[in-house]
Amino acid sequence: MKFLAALNLQQQQAVMAGLGPVLVLAGPGSGKTRVLTQRIAYLIGALGVRPYHILAVTFTNKAAREMEARVAALLGDQAGALGGSLWLGTFHAICARILRREAAHLPFQSNFVIFDEDDQRGLIKTALQDLNLDPKINQPNAVHNAISNAKNDLILPDHYPVLTYRDEVISRVYRRYQELLLINNALDFDDLLLWTAFLLETNPAVRESYARRFEHVLVDEFQDTNQAQYVLLKHLVSFHRNIFVVGDTDQSIYGWRGADYRNVQRFEQDFPEAQVILLEQNYRSTQSILDVAMAVINRNPYRVQKRLFTERGPGQKIILHEAYDDRQEAAFVVDTIVSLTARQQASPGDFAVMYRTNAQSRLLEEAFLRAGLPYKLVGAQRFYGRREVKDVIAYLRLAHNPRDEVSLTRVLNTPPRGIGSKTLYALRAQAKKAGLAPGELLIELGKSGQNAYSAAFSARASLALAEFGRMLNHWRLQASEMTSLQLMDTILQDVEYQSYLDDGTDEGRDRWENVMELRRLAAEFRNQGLEAFLEQVALVSDQDTLEAGVNAPTLLTLHAAKGLEFPIVFIVGLNDGVLPHSRSFEDPEAMQEERRLLYVGITRAKDRLYLVYSQNRNLFGYTEPADPSRYLEDIPSHLLEGYLPAPVARAGKSSQARWQSASATAAVLQPRFFAGMRVVHPIWKEGMVLNSRLQDGDEVVDVFFEGVGLKRLLASIARLEIKG
Repeated sequence: MKFLAALNLQQQQAVMAGLGPVLVLAGPGSGKTRVLTQRIAYLIGALGVRPYHILAVTFTNKAAREMEARVAALLGDQAGALGGSLWLGTFHAICARILRREAAHLPFQSNFVIFDEDDQRGLIKTALQDLNLDPKINQPNAVHNAISNAKNDLILPDHYPVLTYRDEVISRVYRRYQELLLINNALDFDDLLLWTAFLLETNPAVRESYARRFEHVLVDEFQDTNQAQYVLLKHLVSFHRNIFVVGDTDQSIYGWRGADYRNVQRFEQDFPEAQVILLEQNYRSTQSILDVAMAVINRNPYRVQKRLFTERGPGQKIILHEAYDDRQEAAFVVDTIVSLTARQQASPGDFAVMYRTNAQSRLLEEAFLRAGLPYKLVGAQRFYGRREVKDVIAYLRLAHNPRDEVSLTRVLNTPPRGIGSKTLYALRAQAKKAGLAPGELLIELGKSGQNAYSAAFSARASLALAEFGRMLNHWRLQASEMTSLQLMDTILQDVEYQSYLDDGTDEGRDRWENVMELRRLAAEFRNQGLEAFLEQVALVSDQDTLEAGVNAPTLLTLHAAKGLEFPIVFIVGLNDGVLPHSRSFEDPEAMQEERRLLYVGITRAKDRLYLVYSQNRNLFGYTEPADPSRYLEDIPSHLLEGYLPAPVARAGKSSQARWQSASATAAVLQPRFFAGMRVVHPIWKEGMVLNSRLQDGDEVVDVFFEGVGLKRLLASIARLEIKG
């Protein structure tokens, strides 16, 4: 295998590791993707393993596509052996594939649809409504997060732990939500993992079938797996035990969505015979950047020590810049980009600006707009989140699965057909009485026009429903005969969607162009069925939508930056309370993850790195003094070009405390506000307290105001009055 000669010794050791469990701890930029792809090529080309017996799991569709292309290139003439038989994809895509194959063992049909986040939130609201629960008190997003966490911990509705009244509410909503999903023949993202784990746990024959089939299982970004994913992997390798995982606990930054870096420790406990291999040579960054990164991460406890090194040389010192406030931070970033590009020291596409929270992008965007400079924003309004794109996808999903009530509700009167909410309510009631899904009843109405079901509707509504049912039945029958593109064109023509959307305005033309972009994507699936196309659009991620080849700076959160690299990186907002985030202050585990988040951002930089903080920040609508991030104090001064004030004595000091001195307010010793209390604000009027806690000598109050939403307020300055 000639390609092995290009690997360093640590990489060769990993690629050619023997059978059994292997744990590769890979530092950033150390070529872990190369190791994974060459390991697959080595198994096939050198050891003669059939692709059919290999499962490789990634965390994004983009990574899966790149990995498959690299393996094919490495195998050369042997690439034909892949023949689509290699199982390579994300956890969710692999699980969806297994569930479709094994649906006979499960309470849903193989043509299930995958509900996106909007669909899931809509179904949560329906469940709350069905249970007569107030969505203002039981916020749908919070309920959905609790259910998602339960699923990722493999907790079924009947086993949801109930210790408080809120737990009891979550348990009831969870149970109803699952019922609604099954009625719609739909799964959410978490269900893909939950149902697969349930299947493998409860069906020994199915478990053994897959465990025997997959002689080798390879996993990327292992530190980002959650409990459900770890249990799945243990089931899938239970026969051969040939599991090859690549990860880095120092880059575990998704704890808020269930990822558990301790799976690396569990791996060593569950597979005590595992080979452990370190990848420490970095091919991305200069040594100065790596030294800064190590200075930050070395303060975290309970980690495997790695010594990152590179042959690229020391490079330039890291720039540490202090701005007056967050607006000046944004101005500094834009001015620096303009200066470096004007001197032709860099191209606009070389730059990335990273920040802790999405809200920080606003001032940066304004600065770019004022300068007349284009930029790319990762994780903003995604292509698949646009109204017209969701409409067309809903039509296709309905043709694929007429039981999908969420999609039916979206398109039944889009474009307008005179089918209002009363008719939809009557349709649902009649369908329930007939033991059918609303979409199935529509098909019956469309088959014969006037029939036993028509009497439940007015003559006008009956005609409109029958016409839609006729079209739906036609699309349903054509779905298995046509390509995704042909079916899309048929639907667009039948519903006259272009004339509805393109009204001659620039916005209308832009919306139609988005539909044409979706059509171009459908054309790429001409050799695959509608099911594959719908699965692709359901499982797409933010990084999958990152435009390639656009020569403009990229704005993105540190979380979204994972796995990317840029020649020049700015990390802004490096103040205590921002990074680390204030909500992590009291949680040591969370503070360790905040440190890992900065480490990930630093190691995205190839050539130059700018660390930016400000003297003042705008919080709660006011500008107040801000301390530099405590993590900056861990960086040796000889690595930095710039001034860092003396370390701050933080005990008993905070931004909230400064507000107290400014307003001559004594420290709060006990809470004044309680959940359920009605209060009045001078601007937002009446609201209800949802939560209150003491923090740094003040009281932090979460209040829900009608027409405004949730606000987090400091009691010392909010001027809240308790309503008698």
